[in-house]
Amino acid sequence: MKQDRIMIRSLPEAMAVVKEMNIASSEEWTGDYRGAARDAISSFLTDRMTQKLRFHLAEREAGGIPDRRNGHYMRHLLTELGDVLVSVPRTRTYNPVEVIRAYARRSQDVDRLILASFLLGLSTRKVGEALLSILGERVSPATVSRVAKTLDKAVSAFHRRRLKGTYRALLFDGVVLTRKTGAGPVKRPVLVALGIRHDGKKEIIDFRLARSESADEWESFLTRLTARGLSGRETEVICVDGGPGLISAVRSVYPLIPLQRCWAHKMRNILDKVRKADTEEVKRGLVRVYGAKNLREARSAAKRWSTVWEDRYPAAVKCLRDDLDDLLTCFGFADKLFRRKIRTTNAIERVFREVRRRTRPMGVFENRTSMERILYAVFLYENIRYGVHYVFAC
Repeated sequence: MKQDRIMIRSLPEAMAVVKEMNIASSEEWTGDYRGAARDAISSFLTDRMTQKLRFHLAEREAGGIPDRRNGHYMRHLLTELGDVLVSVPRTRTYNPVEVIRAYARRSQDVDRLILASFLLGLSTRKVGEALLSILGERVSPATVSRVAKTLDKAVSAFHRRRLKGTYRALLFDGVVLTRKTGAGPVKRPVLVALGIRHDGKKEIIDFRLARSESADEWESFLTRLTARGLSGRETEVICVDGGPGLISAVRSVYPLIPLQRCWAHKMRNILDKVRKADTEEVKRGLVRVYGAKNLREARSAAKRWSTVWEDRYPAAVKCLRDDLDDLLTCFGFADKLFRRKIRTTNAIERVFREVRRRTRPMGVFENRTSMERILYAVFLYENIRYGVHYVFAC
C-alpha cells in the first residue's frame, strides 16, 4: 500500500491503516508525549464515568429510589503507555467501573482508528460507522468528537516539547487554509518548519496557525523554536520561499546561517513575467543555472540567460539578478544530493499537498482547534513515513 496516496473508502481500508499504526507504535515514546497521553486517557475515562453516574442518579430520583454520591477511589489501568491512574466516582449502590473495563478491551483499536480516520479526512459520522463494526455498538458523532478531543493534549505537548534534534538544514514555508468564523470563512496561514537531519532524514519540526505571513508572525514562530532548543548551532543552511516577511525574520533570528532562496518559487515569479509562448525556453535556461556542476558554471549560465532575455523581459531578468547570490548558496556544498534537497522548499510543498488532499473532504474547518488536530495528525503521519520519531496521540 502506498502510504503517500492512501484514501479511505471502506472499513477494510481503514483497518489496514490501523494495522500499520499498530506496527509503528512499537517504537518507544519519550518526553512529554507519554505523560500527556496518560493524562488524556485518565481525563476522558473520568468524564465518561461521571456522565454515567449522573445518569444513574437521575434515573433513581425519577423512580423514587434513594441513592447518593459516595466519594471516589483510585484505579490503576495498565495500557501500552504505562500505568494510568483513574479516579472512579461512585454512589451508595452504583460503580461505573465498567467504563474502564470497556476501554481496556477496545482502547487500542478505537484510538488508532480515530487517529487514522481524522488524518484521512473522515467525518465524525463516518468514524462512528467504522467503530460500529469494531465495538459491536452504535457510536454517536458526539461520542467520537469527545474521544477526538483527547488529541488536544498531544497537540499541546507537540508544540511544547524540547527540540533536541540537530539539523543540517532548516526549511521554512507557509500554507493557507480556510476556517469558519462568525464573519464567514477566513483564510489563515500555517507556518511550518522542516528539518533535514544529518542522517539525511526529513522531519516536520513544528507548525503554527498565524494571522499572516508577516515578519512579526514569522519572527515570533522562529523565536519560540529557538527558545525550545532549535538554536541552529549545527545548521549549515536555511531554505525559504520568496516571502519578504520570512526572509526578514530568518535574517533576524538566524543571522549567521547562510540563506538559500527557493528555486521553485523564484521560477514561478520569473515565468509570471514572461509570455506563454516563451515560457518553456525561458525555463530551460533557468534549469541550466541551478543544474550547473559548480558555482562558476552556474554564474556563467545566469549571465548568458540574462543577456538573451534582458531586452525582451527586463523585469524577469531583474527578478533573477536581485536574488542570484541567495539562489546560488546551494553550490557551496559538494554533496550533490544535499544540494538538490536544499535548493527548493519542495519537501514542505509536498506535505502541503497532502494537507490539502486530506482536508478537501472537510471543506472548511469549524474552528482553530479542529485545524490543529488535523494538521497534527497529517504531520505526524508524514513523520512516520520519513522514519523519524513516532508519537501516538490519544
